[in-house]
Amino acid sequence: MTAAILLVFVVFFVVPLIWLLLAMTKSGGALVRQGPFSFGSWHDLTANWRQLAAFQDHAIKQWLFNSAFYSLAALALTLVISIPAGYALALMKFKGRRTLLVVTLFVMLIPNTALVLPLFLEMNAVGLVNTALAVVLPYSFYPFGVYLAYIYFSSSIPSSLLEAARIDGAGELQVFVRIALPLATPIVALVGFFSFVQNWNNYYLPFVMLPSSGKYPVQVGLSTLLASTPAFNPSAAGSESIELPTLALATVVSVLPVLIIFLFSQRFLVAGLTSGAAKG
Repeated sequence: MTAAILLVFVVFFVVPLIWLLLAMTKSGGALVRQGPFSFGSWHDLTANWRQLAAFQDHAIKQWLFNSAFYSLAALALTLVISIPAGYALALMKFKGRRTLLVVTLFVMLIPNTALVLPLFLEMNAVGLVNTALAVVLPYSFYPFGVYLAYIYFSSSIPSSLLEAARIDGAGELQVFVRIALPLATPIVALVGFFSFVQNWNNYYLPFVMLPSSGKYPVQVGLSTLLASTPAFNPSAAGSESIELPTLALATVVSVLPVLIIFLFSQRFLVAGLTSGAAKG
């Protein structure tokens, strides 16, 4: 039974990924003529990269830069907001604490696409549409990150340790910065990773907020490439048309930053996921 379940996962997830990686090494004709799981050539891979890089005067590089800027700027604000908020909800007593926690959980359950229209109207009212802030500011509020920090601080930080620091004369800010925050490295890494991945992969919000192609992140840029692929859009044939292998290459390039970050941060992610369970 276990082997059958694993086989289903391989068929539906691994096989398309292998095809995608091999497709970018072929020319448009070779993709049709050769077997789906045969390797093309390094020459075709290089040619596909040249076509991708030349599309709209190196637009892919600008899109990647935009994605990195939006994601990292929002990530920095997310950590500044989410970690202290989770700490306050978990370990501090103040009026309205429970209400804030319920609101945070409620917002966390709302699909992101449902918030795009009110966010657009809000950003349009203050004149921020078609600016980086229209993407960065909504990304910065990450209720799931607040909830993760709340769970971590409420289950993994000994309250006696914080009380001892307060008795020694430390203020609340000093207790957080000098005691709680150094112990929260795993959850900071976990919230940072999830926030970065969500921001990098977000499509709908930037698509609505940024009408200018030069400000697109790479995920929205992929839709432009898709619209320029004759296989999906027959009217796209012309000097700026994109072959299917080039589209496959662009897809792989768009996920590489997330994959690299994941490979280099696995130790911190595992620590963040297991810290609360280990304490319990």
